[in-house]
Amino acid sequence: MTSDKLRIYRRAKLDEGRLLIGLSGWMDGGNISTGTVKFFVEQLDAPKSAQIKPEGFYIYSFPGSMEITAMFRPHTRIRDGIVESCDMPRNTFFLSEENNLVLFAGKEPNLKWEEYADCIFSVCHRFGVKTIYFIGSVAGLVPHTRQPRFTCSVSDGDMKKTVRRYGVRMSNYEGPASIVTHMTARARDEGVGMMTLVAEIPAYVQGQNPGCISAVSRLLANILGIHIELEKLKSIGEEFERKLSEIIEMQPELASHIGKLEEDYDNEVFDTEMGDLKEWLEQRGIRVD
Repeated sequence: MTSDKLRIYRRAKLDEGRLLIGLSGWMDGGNISTGTVKFFVEQLDAPKSAQIKPEGFYIYSFPGSMEITAMFRPHTRIRDGIVESCDMPRNTFFLSEENNLVLFAGKEPNLKWEEYADCIFSVCHRFGVKTIYFIGSVAGLVPHTRQPRFTCSVSDGDMKKTVRRYGVRMSNYEGPASIVTHMTARARDEGVGMMTLVAEIPAYVQGQNPGCISAVSRLLANILGIHIELEKLKSIGEEFERKLSEIIEMQPELASHIGKLEEDYDNEVFDTEMGDLKEWLEQRGIRVD
C-alpha cells in the first residue's frame, strides 16, 4: 500500500538516523510542532527527500454549517478572477545527511491512520532511522514570561534517561489519542524507538508563539546534538514577549491572573485548576483543553 502513497525523491542510508516530526492539527498550538520543524529545515538547508500523497487521508467535505465545513476545506487564493493556488495538505520529508536526520512536516490525517503510519515507518526503514522524535504542544498554566514546561512519553523505558537530564517530566495522561500516540505504541514492533515531547504553552496567547518555538528548538538541538543558529529566533521570541507584556499591562484583570501563574510556576505548582483564568478566557471565546 505504501508504494502507492509514498514518493521517494532522494535516498540515503543513515547511521542510527533520527526522524523529527511536526504535524499541524491537534498538538500544534502556537504553531510549535510545525513551526519548530520548519525552523530546523530552513536552518539545516535540508532538501526534500520524500512525500506522502494526501489522497484518502483527509476529509474535505464535512456536513454541517459553512463555519464548520470551512475548517476541513483546502485553502484557495483567487486574485482578480485568477485562481492562483489551491493548497492541498502536504506531508513532506526533508533530509540532512550530515546531521543524520530526517525531518517530516505534515498534517495529522483524519482517516487511515494505519496506512499513514505505514508510510512514515517505511521511510524509517529505507533511510536507516532508529529513533523518532515528535514535538507538540498543549495549552496550559504556563505564563508567557517563563519557559514552557515539557512532558514526555516514550515507546521504551530506556529512553527516559535521554530527556530527564533536561528537566523533562514523564507524562501521565488518559483520554483521546492522536496518531502520534498510535505510532508510539506501534514503534517497538517496527524496530524503532519513539519519543513524544509536549510543550505546555500559555493558554491565553493565540497564534504563532516564537518564544516557545525558540525554547523548543533549543531543547531539541541539545537532545539531537545538532549545532543550529538560535540567536535570531531567541531575539524574535524576546521581542514577542516584551510586546505581549505591554499589552497585558493594559488589562489589569488579566495581569493579575498571570501574576498568579508566575507565582505557581516559580513554586513548581503543576497540578492546579485554571479557575478564574479559564473562565476569563472562555468568556472571550478562547477554549482551554
